[in-house]
Amino acid sequence: MIVNITLPDKTSYDITIDNLKQLSFDRKVVVVTNPTISGFHLDYLKKHIFAKELSIVTIPDGEEYKNMSTIDTILDHCFEQKLNRSSLLIAFGGGVIGDMTGFAASIYQRGIDFVQIPTTLLSQVDASVGGKTGINNKYGKNLVGAFHQPIAVYIDPYFLTTLPKREFGAGVAEIVKMAVTFNKDFFEWLENNDLNEDENIKIAIAKSVETKAWVVSQDEKEKGLRAALNYGHTFGHVIENETNYNTYLHGEAVGIGMVMANNLAVKIGNMTEDEASRVKLLLEKYNIPTDYEIKDVEDFYEHFFLDKKSLDNKIKFIVPQGIGECEITDRISKSDVIEVLKGFQK
Repeated sequence: MIVNITLPDKTSYDITIDNLKQLSFDRKVVVVTNPTISGFHLDYLKKHIFAKELSIVTIPDGEEYKNMSTIDTILDHCFEQKLNRSSLLIAFGGGVIGDMTGFAASIYQRGIDFVQIPTTLLSQVDASVGGKTGINNKYGKNLVGAFHQPIAVYIDPYFLTTLPKREFGAGVAEIVKMAVTFNKDFFEWLENNDLNEDENIKIAIAKSVETKAWVVSQDEKEKGLRAALNYGHTFGHVIENETNYNTYLHGEAVGIGMVMANNLAVKIGNMTEDEASRVKLLLEKYNIPTDYEIKDVEDFYEHFFLDKKSLDNKIKFIVPQGIGECEITDRISKSDVIEVLKGFQK
């Protein structure tokens, strides 16, 4: 299956969901990966790539390494291999690898091409599509980065065969996010089908990618509609920052953030308690955490202002409108938000 993204400037690229085919590149290629993915799948990848010159740069595995120091490691390798502006980077890994490879590609000699070959469910359904790249710093998540679209995305479900259960659940959280924000029928399908079955997960990947492609094609730079895909992230990014990016996987933090956003939606009358409960139950079906202990409510609230979606001292929240639609708003009172946050104090 092929899903195409066509951006407002008429730039387009294909997302191929299928067993990986032979890929030929008449240029220098650098594959960016980590030791975990390399150990499982690098030989498989090498059998499918033909390039003028091919080299591998291996970076540490984990969100805590998503920083400028690691970007320097990638760039140093590119300079050592004498890459030029016609060269290519391949992101071979999960969302962290994709974000950093894309960012490195966006700044190497002012921008070179890159390809996404995502190996986790989260990156296949969300992070590899749409051109968001970046790194974290001490102030928050993905606050340094660029919009830099890949020239192609290749999604091979084979890579999921070695994915740990937690990583699988983290990806399911992003699938649920797509359904709650944009597609009620898809959400109901998720309630009634088991994503641990091969055919079902392929359907869910395709549906999620189609949704993401549709959103990005209308709003590449996140000026409006695309911000809805940050449902759960406003809260989740604070959780990740508070826990130094080493307690929760990104999708797990987003799952908790979705529950918080749903509680806020119930509070302001956008969602019924039954609808919020259905979302929570679906997350818990895949062992995605849905609770978190907030130690300092005011400090948690202040962290929202470091989020990229905040503007002019106003916090933008993405809150569901029932299931299948959502609202992006900066009109929620601090008192309502604080009351919701207090519900997560022990």
